[in-house]
Formats: sequence, structure tokens, C-alpha cells
Amino acid sequence: MPRHIVCLSFDFDAISGFIARGMTTPTPISRGEFGVTASARILALLARHRIETTWFIPGHTLESFPESCRRVFEAGHEIGHHGWTHVPPASLSREEEEAGLLRANIAIEKLTGQRARGYRSPSWDLSPHTVELLLKHGFLYDSSMMGDDYRPYRARQGDVIALEEPAIFGAETALVEMPVSWTLDDYPHFEFVRARNTLLPGLKPASGVLENWYGDFDYMTRLTDWGIITYTFHPFVIGRGHRMLMLEQLIAKLAAKGAAFLTMEAAAREWLARGAT
Repeated sequence: MPRHIVCLSFDFDAISGFIARGMTTPTPISRGEFGVTASARILALLARHRIETTWFIPGHTLESFPESCRRVFEAGHEIGHHGWTHVPPASLSREEEEAGLLRANIAIEKLTGQRARGYRSPSWDLSPHTVELLLKHGFLYDSSMMGDDYRPYRARQGDVIALEEPAIFGAETALVEMPVSWTLDDYPHFEFVRARNTLLPGLKPASGVLENWYGDFDYMTRLTDWGIITYTFHPFVIGRGHRMLMLEQLIAKLAAKGAAFLTMEAAAREWLARGAT
């Protein structure tokens, strides 16, 4: 029987993403703080629809906004690892990256009673050491790469990539990759960011984004009898009024099409139970 899984995931960055970019003046910090306000309305929406989701939370958010994070956990949602700060691991040394993994996992265990089973890299930029470190510290899955759209796959370790030579691909590992896409992330569609060297225009109409996001699910149902699609939201982005209305419409349309809403850990385990095919 066909089964099409939807993973709704929330990167609860709060102020950590702005701090990582050096944007520490009052206005960008307040922009991140809106994520705390928005998280409450998102939880209410998910409760109405009885949907369990996955929240990737940096350690900085866990310790800066403990009550908001506790409400996420108590509502039954999976807590995933999203670094200690929101600094991409590709810009860290191996020692710095591992220290952040450990520090944030301590904060997650304090909240949930267990270490995180899933990891999502800040800014989706893994280092050459990330897969090795995730395996070392007992992670089941990563959700930072884009090598597929509807099927999990095994993350590789030891790729050799050079400009003038054919790629040499490393061996597959036990780490399950739950792929993502910028097209299914709210941030590039909606956020206006003006920084010293960059401009992200954002501010797209929600109706067009809804059409795109539902279209990707619809295509999955036509392409395969079993698949997973992962949507990525940020509370301070999706939590604005017209976008909340769009998110509720998306949930309704997906449900009407037969979507099964699962946490990312549950979806990864189902893929493994099917023989990882």
C-alpha cells in the first residue's frame, strides 16, 4: 500500500543565527526573539492537527530560552541537534566541532533525558569531519545534504573532491542521510536580510510558495509508492501571520492527499525497517 511521509522540521535558531553572523545590535536580536513568540503559535497549530514534528535546536537556544524549548519537548516533538552555536562546522576545527557537539548534547540530554538521535548542520554546511564525529557520538541520522529528494540514503565518508580530477567517492557509512533542499526551506523564500556583503531579498508571496511546496509532495506521490519529503521552517520566519495561514493550508492539503506525518527519527527508522531501499 502506498505510503508518503511528511517530516515537518523546525530549526529553532532564535537569536543564535544572527549572533553567528556578527549581527548583535538590538534589532537583529529582537528579530530572533520573535521566534520565541512564534514557537507558541506553531505548537498550538501542530496540537490542533495532532502532528508530531522534529525541532533542531542549537545549544545556545536551549540555554537562552529554556522554557520555550521545554514546551516543545513536552508537546511530544523530537529534539534534534543543531550545533551549540549557529556557526557552520565547515568553518570550525575538528576539536571545536566536537566540543560543540558534546556541549549541545549535554543540554539536550538535560531537557529530554537522552542524547539527540538526529543532527542538522547550521547553514547545511558539513565539515570533512562531521560524518565521522556523528558516528562516533551515536547519531542515527543527519539532515544537511541534498543528494536525493524523496529517499534517505547512507552518508559517505572520505570523498576526495578536486577541481582538475574526477571525484573519488568514499565509503557509505551507517549514518542515515535525510535529505533537505533550499526550495523546501522557508528562509530563502521569505526572509529579507541586508548584511555588509550580501542581500537576500526574500518576502515572496506565501501563495506561490504554498504551490511549490505542495507540488513537490504531489510529484512524490506520482513518482513513488513510498517516500519521504522534509520541509524546513524557522519559527521567526514561518510564524508571521500570513505564513501561519499558509502553513495551515499546507498541512490540510497534505493530509487530504494522504500524507503520513512523522518525526524524522521515526521516518529514518521506517526506512531502515524497509531494508534501507
